[in-house]
Amino acid sequence: MNEREKSAETENVPCEICLKEIPRSEAKIEEAADYVLYFCGLDCYKQWLEEDKAKKQ
Repeated sequence: MNEREKSAETENVPCEICLKEIPRSEAKIEEAADYVLYFCGLDCYKQWLEEDKAKKQ
C-alpha cells in the first residue's frame, strides 16, 4: 500500500448531522453535483434526508 492510499484510509471527516469524526473509508457518502456529504451511519443519513425533504416543501 502506498502513502496516498494509507492517508486516505486514515483521514477523518465530520458527519454532516452529529459532527462525529469518522474515517473517510467508513463514512456513508451522499454525492451531489458540487459537494460531498459524509454521515457516520444510516441514522444520521435518514435524519438528513428528512430535514432536506422538509426544507424543500
